[in-house]
Amino acid sequence: MKLDILAIMVHPDDVELSCSGTVMKHIDLGYKVGIIDLTQGELGTRGNAQIRLAEASVAADILGVSVRDNLGMADGFFQYSKANQMDIIKKIRQYQPDIILTNAAEDRHPDHGKASRLVRDACFLAGLRKIHTEMNGIAQEEWRPRQIFSSIQDEYMQPDIVIDISPYMDRKMKSIMAFKSQFYDPNNDEPSSPISSKEFLEATKAKNRVFGRSIKVAFAEGFTAERTIGAKDLLDLI
Repeated sequence: MKLDILAIMVHPDDVELSCSGTVMKHIDLGYKVGIIDLTQGELGTRGNAQIRLAEASVAADILGVSVRDNLGMADGFFQYSKANQMDIIKKIRQYQPDIILTNAAEDRHPDHGKASRLVRDACFLAGLRKIHTEMNGIAQEEWRPRQIFSSIQDEYMQPDIVIDISPYMDRKMKSIMAFKSQFYDPNNDEPSSPISSKEFLEATKAKNRVFGRSIKVAFAEGFTAERTIGAKDLLDLI
């Protein structure tokens, strides 16, 4: 299956929090979109790996993605290693995406920046024909995505591009709340965490309002770009 867009992020719920509106918008535009979670989020204060995998499946159905895979890397302790690079390279070559969405290049959570570098470098390496990979005993062809966009997560960064997600904001919040173990639930008696408060959900929505205001729409998501953004038509940029 060839995908147009592949979101590769470190924790289940990173896509939902940072770029799920963009994902849903492009699916409705007719593009094939998939998600790869690098870890199972097993170090999260609430829930566990099994719960989060189940929640990720529910969220995937809400988003309507074509595929959602998990590479099972060690949450918090995954390394910038050849083994992890090769796992990502295989997925890039399997799905042949034109665009990659990944974590913020720098952020409060150290996993976000680590994962962003891992993914960005894997995108380059996936295009080198002398790196040999196989899937089901069949050699894979090299493939390099055309562009990489990093989400803007906890820490504010000046975006290179902002995507209007106004019609998708309610579904975005629904996809976030599919991770019931992680976010605000007054009946959850597990320890509180930085993301389990009602205020965190309000702040998430407020960030999308701020990005939206910058382009005169209700809600938007912002991204930084790996390289210069081109356009075929100036009117695409308004």
